[in-house]
Amino acid sequence: MDIAHHPVVSTDQWLQARCRLLEREKEIMRLQDRLAAERRALPWRAVDKDYRFDTPEGLRSLPELFAGRRQLLVQHFMFGPGWEEGCPSCSYMADHSDGMNPHLAQRDITLVAVSRAPLAEIARFRRRMGWRFDWVSSHGSDFNADFGVSFDAREQAAGEVDYNYARRPFPHTEAPGISVFVQGEDGRIYHSYSTYGRGVEVMMGAYRLMDLTPGGRGERDVPHKMEWVRHHDRYERHERPTTPAGAATESSCCHGRG
Repeated sequence: MDIAHHPVVSTDQWLQARCRLLEREKEIMRLQDRLAAERRALPWRAVDKDYRFDTPEGLRSLPELFAGRRQLLVQHFMFGPGWEEGCPSCSYMADHSDGMNPHLAQRDITLVAVSRAPLAEIARFRRRMGWRFDWVSSHGSDFNADFGVSFDAREQAAGEVDYNYARRPFPHTEAPGISVFVQGEDGRIYHSYSTYGRGVEVMMGAYRLMDLTPGGRGERDVPHKMEWVRHHDRYERHERPTTPAGAATESSCCHGRG
C-alpha cells in the first residue's frame, strides 16, 4: 500500500470511478450466482464405505455426523497425528466457524471439522484456541485419503500426489479442503461437492473485508501467500505490520497452494 503516492481526486471524479467499479462488481456477482447454480446442479455420487470417526461421544458413522440435518459441510483440517498444533491457515478458516454455525443450522446444514490427529490431540488444541464447533478424528480410517487430503509415504516419495483434481507436488502429508454431503430420502449418503486449494477461501470471511481496504490482504509482495497468518493467539497485539504481509517468522503450512 503506497499511501504517499496514491491518487487523490475530487468528489465528482471519485464518484465516476466508483460507479465504473460498481458495474464490474455487479457483473462478478451475477457470474457468482450463475456459478453457484451450476454447483448445486452437479450430479452426486453415493458414499457406500462405512467411515467411522472418533468423537467426544464415542465412535460415530458419517450419517451420524449430520446430527439430524440433511446437509453436512466438512472442513478437512490439516492436523496430522503427532503434530504439535493444527495448520495456521486451517485455523484461520476455523476461526469463522462458531459465528457461522447458528445460521448454517437454520439452513439444514451441519458443519464439522475432520482431522487425522487422534481425538485427544484435537481436544488439546481446540481448548487452546477456544473453539466450540464439532471436530472429530478420522484416525485409522480411509476418509482423508479417499477425499484427497492425506497422502502416504509412497505418494510423497513419488514427488506428486492427487490433489485438487490434478497430479501435483505437495509439501505435506495433509492438505486443506471442504467437502459437502447430502442425506437422501432413502437415507443413503451422497457426496455432492469438494473444493481444495484457494477454493477453501469460502470459509475465510475476514479476507472479504480485507479486500475492501486499500491495504487488501497484504500478500501481493510476498513470495508465499498467507505467510502473515498466525494462530490467533500468536499475533502481536496493537502492533502495525512492518511489511505488507507483516514480519513473518512462522510460515503457514498450506500457503502458496494456488
